[in-house]
Amino acid sequence: MKKLIIYLIMVLTCVTLQGQDKSLPNTTIKDLNGSSFNIQDLSSDENPIILTLWATWCKPCKKELNNLHDVYDEWKEETGIEIVAVSIDDTRSHSKVKPYVSTMGWEFKILTDQNSELARALNVSTIPHTFLIIKGKIVYEHRGYIEGDEEGLWEVIQRYSK
Repeated sequence: MKKLIIYLIMVLTCVTLQGQDKSLPNTTIKDLNGSSFNIQDLSSDENPIILTLWATWCKPCKKELNNLHDVYDEWKEETGIEIVAVSIDDTRSHSKVKPYVSTMGWEFKILTDQNSELARALNVSTIPHTFLIIKGKIVYEHRGYIEGDEEGLWEVIQRYSK
């Protein structure tokens, strides 16, 4: 019964964008060292990319990233996938991002969207908000996080990686 409820919630909160041509916006944000990074640069990567928007104050976001970290090596070995986590922490909490990431030991790319430019460009209103990018196109997105959502994401990744 629990799996059925989780599945129904996933279906209600997930969107697969088959047949649509949703590209990454031309938006420049920063990495943890303050260097500029244009999000469209992810379009040149041939490997699938998980792009997730999160914040240090968001418990479900941190849970999702921890669970993605746990499976990252395995997923990367099998599909070449990259994970890019974009913090939307504003000026009040932005200073917490780098120390938090260091403490967690996440091995994926961390970017910051302090002014929420990327979040607005992608119409993100709820976090975590996770996108799957294949050959520069957004093919899937998911809002929120419930324990086990990464399993549904993995199924989608496998579908597109074949």
